[in-house]
Amino acid sequence: MALDLTRWTSPSAERPRRVTILGSTGSVGQNTVDLIEREPECYQVEALVAGNSVAMLAEQARRLRARLAVVANPDRYLELKDALAATGIEAAAGPSAVVDAADRPAEWVMAAIVGFAGLHSTLVAARRGAMVALANKEALVCAGRLLIEAVAESDGALLPVDSEHNAIFQVLEPRHRHAIDRLILTASGGPFRQWPLHDMARASPEQALAHPNWDMGAKISIDSATMMNKGLELIEAHLLFGLPPEQVEIVVHPQSVIHSMVAYRDGSVLAQLGTPDMRVPITHALGWPSRIDGPAARLDFGTLSALTFEPPDSGRFPSLRLAREALATGGLAPIVMNAANEAAVAAFLARRIGFLDIAGIVEDVMARWDGLSDQVESLQNVHAADREARARTEEACKGRALTN
Repeated sequence: MALDLTRWTSPSAERPRRVTILGSTGSVGQNTVDLIEREPECYQVEALVAGNSVAMLAEQARRLRARLAVVANPDRYLELKDALAATGIEAAAGPSAVVDAADRPAEWVMAAIVGFAGLHSTLVAARRGAMVALANKEALVCAGRLLIEAVAESDGALLPVDSEHNAIFQVLEPRHRHAIDRLILTASGGPFRQWPLHDMARASPEQALAHPNWDMGAKISIDSATMMNKGLELIEAHLLFGLPPEQVEIVVHPQSVIHSMVAYRDGSVLAQLGTPDMRVPITHALGWPSRIDGPAARLDFGTLSALTFEPPDSGRFPSLRLAREALATGGLAPIVMNAANEAAVAAFLARRIGFLDIAGIVEDVMARWDGLSDQVESLQNVHAADREARARTEEACKGRALTN
């Protein structure tokens, strides 16, 4: 990604940065709010967007003195309006209001709405030339070409917030792009890294949500347990950094201290290290193109435990293979895979299917899809494929539930 650094200024009390947070009540959103509150004179909050959490959204809006607060669920509008009465903060609700919030004049937009639901608003922010801090990997997986073209045409910026892609963004040297041997994405391995398959088959949602290192939302935590998150990140890395899939490697690093690496043809490997705290990559994106103070704990190399690495087990974690197959197929394949995964994860969290059924159902939906390689021409194509894949996944979940 070639970025024009001269266009952007860093946040300061003299020139505060206007920001919008799409998904302010989720894990990434709450961490972003925390960072802004530590230096409120450096930021002006244009809009905050949440899905259903009206009480938290209203509290955040009051604390940050936001101009607008939006709840995606239109049935919660009156509740939000009452919560913000006499504050001067505008209240709105519904999917169109979410998109309108992304279109308001904020220089920096945190795109942290989880899943496919965050795609449209992220595209809108990109098309108007905003600096988009991207925490929604599904938007890139499902509409990567559309999103990257929008950023390029608007002269905007796309700043990766996933810890792995943010790490690569920090250590990849643009002038030496031709000398890159491979990108190395690190994975914690999740809570089931050492579990045998027969135990994984009986895993409960609570066990799958218990990530050993990171504090994340439910959907992302389940994706970590299946390692689908790493599959999505593989596709994301290919799109963000323009390297072919065979030059993107995944390695399991249980300590989550090295967040990713760039290996060069001369034998050098550059790595970004930090504590497993999402405020590290968010702080980097929030202050970009400069670096600002952050509250995350510093690494103490004198007490740091051993750092270990191992290859991923694609037999027990077939999501990695499915992601590579989707990337190789192209066209609708990543959209279908993502939609089927989101629907299957929801079914698992609702205790309708087993843990191992998630990847099995995704593979089945992809295998039965005619025209999986058909090219994506528009956002309408993306939405149509997403809806159909979810419907087929629901039917597959019903079939699995009858046999469990």
